[in-house]
Amino acid sequence: MRLLFTTWAWPSHLYALVTQAWACRAAGHEVLVASQPALAAEIGRCGLPAAVVGHDVDAVAMVRRYVIGAPRPGAGGGGGPRAAEMFLAHAESMTDGLVALAAGFRPDAVVYEPTALAGPLAAAVQGVPAVRHLYGTDLLARAGNVLPGLLAPLAERYGLDAVDPFGALTVDPTPPSLRPAAAPPAVPVRYVPFNGGGRPVTLPKPAGPRVCVTWGHTMAKLSARRFLLPEVVRALHPLGVELVAAVSAAQAPLLGRLPEGVRVVVDAPLHGLLDACDLVVAHGGAGTVLTALHHGVPLLLVPQLPDHAGHAGAVAGVGAGRLLPAADATPERLREECRRLLADGAVRACARRLQEEMRRQPPPSARVGDLVSAARRPA
Repeated sequence: MRLLFTTWAWPSHLYALVTQAWACRAAGHEVLVASQPALAAEIGRCGLPAAVVGHDVDAVAMVRRYVIGAPRPGAGGGGGPRAAEMFLAHAESMTDGLVALAAGFRPDAVVYEPTALAGPLAAAVQGVPAVRHLYGTDLLARAGNVLPGLLAPLAERYGLDAVDPFGALTVDPTPPSLRPAAAPPAVPVRYVPFNGGGRPVTLPKPAGPRVCVTWGHTMAKLSARRFLLPEVVRALHPLGVELVAAVSAAQAPLLGRLPEGVRVVVDAPLHGLLDACDLVVAHGGAGTVLTALHHGVPLLLVPQLPDHAGHAGAVAGVGAGRLLPAADATPERLREECRRLLADGAVRACARRLQEEMRRQPPPSARVGDLVSAARRPA
């Protein structure tokens, strides 16, 4: 069976698909991962066959506009949500190329992350099922009345009456407690962390509390001022806990002078760092949140993007951590929240309950059969 996986060129969205793609390959199915040119090398580093479709879209500039508030070029009044505009820009970039690729590859199903809307379009043109694979809490669950209209012009180009952006099947790696009530039906899958192909680093057992501070990849790309990790590390240093700053090579020059004793880890997959940590302080990205909960570690989240706020709100809502608005993240509040979380046994117990929920979900290998079944049903 042939399975076509697709995402637009954002590494964390790719990483969410990697373990399922590898499970399908291990089961003997042919897998191809398609994205824009900027992601081709990263797909290869994940050990998966890559196909390039469409052209690159300056997603950083688009996110910067809707977060920092710069005006949209040629924008007048009204218009849809800025994030939806970005998803549409990627779909417009990728759809023609993905349709052409699918015509030649002839997949039995198209597996796409929820914001890669070229996926269900190409599947509909090819007449095969589209399988939506979430990378975190289903934040698009309430957009069911918006997305079809957004895709209508592209659907019309291919003679389609309508395209269901939610596909024939949704695969969800989040623990049940984090699923929105409004989310469409989904089959659960165990979250298996994949945070990139860097060299793993294993930390020794700490003598006291250890706090990992990490800020994903997006915020530093938008603006050095929004990369809060150095400020957070300096704020937490007086607590006397062991601090681990997990950064990328691109972020390392932004650290400045950190207090003595802070352990800086560069380009190491987060999964290998968190088993010996007591708390994660982060931005609220889906991969960071799920990797921390995979290890049963509570979180203090300081979101600056709408999707980060959604993930952070879900974590705080079930009691596995705290959400601290960026505007309130003074050194005093950061220290106060960390003290509280490190001392709060109920929060840690909640994080461990979510860890158990995740462990009880079927592994990606068990979900290969669902993808095959979906592919054998009429699209």
